[in-house]
Amino acid sequence: MANQTRQLGELLRGEGAQITFVQVNAPYWPQWVGRLRGARAIFRFLPYVVRLWRVADRVDLFHIMANSGWSWHLYAAPAVWVCRMRGVCTVVNYRGGEAEMFLARSARTVLSTLRNANALAVPSGFLQRVFGEWGILSEVVPNIVDLDRFRPASARQGPGIAHIVVARALEPIYDIPTALRAFSLVRMEIPDARMSLAGSGPERDKLVSLARDLGVAEAVTFCGSLERDAMAELYRSASVVINPSRVDNMPNSVLEAMASGAPVVSTNVGGVPFILEDGVTGLLVPAGDHTAMADAVKRVLRESNFAHRLRDTALREVQKYAWPRVRQRWIDVYALALSDPRGEARAA
Repeated sequence: MANQTRQLGELLRGEGAQITFVQVNAPYWPQWVGRLRGARAIFRFLPYVVRLWRVADRVDLFHIMANSGWSWHLYAAPAVWVCRMRGVCTVVNYRGGEAEMFLARSARTVLSTLRNANALAVPSGFLQRVFGEWGILSEVVPNIVDLDRFRPASARQGPGIAHIVVARALEPIYDIPTALRAFSLVRMEIPDARMSLAGSGPERDKLVSLARDLGVAEAVTFCGSLERDAMAELYRSASVVINPSRVDNMPNSVLEAMASGAPVVSTNVGGVPFILEDGVTGLLVPAGDHTAMADAVKRVLRESNFAHRLRDTALREVQKYAWPRVRQRWIDVYALALSDPRGEARAA
């Protein structure tokens, strides 16, 4: 979400818009507050709300990036209510892959806030369906992929040995253990295969231990979080990209892999089937099934003609996520919000 926020801001500035960012995770001040687990949220929340209040004086519209859980309650909801009090139009851009579970727990408070927004935008038909089931209409505006940065490798840059890439945070919902177990099965038949894990998170030590227990530690590289250009180079070196997530919406890692010419094997969760067609633009497998994941990866590695078909079809499909195609959708959503006299997200 941070990458999409930064990228959208850069593109809108390129269109002549004036953009002000309000950071939700600004550094603590004073710094020692960050060590106070109970109180530090207050020290971050209060300056954030003050900043929202001040910025509302000089903008025409708030574009609010929203997620599930505490992120919604602490950051997105206060922004909506501040805008409501200050009479500023709002577009809530909800991006949480856990929306179904979150709404099942917190529908009353979430929907009461959403009805005070002027428009709701979601990146996929999956989330549009989720909110529609709760009586809230939304506009689908897909994620943006920088096709200049994320592009296929030239012939001489192509992968040599089998190189499997996973580009997700090292957190439980992304289920990196299943990818490692799948990789261990791949290595039994393709012994020189290697894996790169691009991401950081609290599960790193456990994953390092699991790789050691599976006997693949020497073939797995933990790259940490990479900047955009380094990430693009990693995709171009990939023979296949795995997305092992248990919960997902429209993962940018999948779109970036497609744009980079890397065949994708992903779990068929959430919004992923809205962007990947099984056997056409990628391969879909059940969540948590490392055997099915390994079989799909081995198919891509063994059947070069099939891998090339996936690659070529995905490259054509991903063009719809480029800025020239997405730009008009955002213009339409902003116009919808600015013309809404009620200040309410539309009810179905």
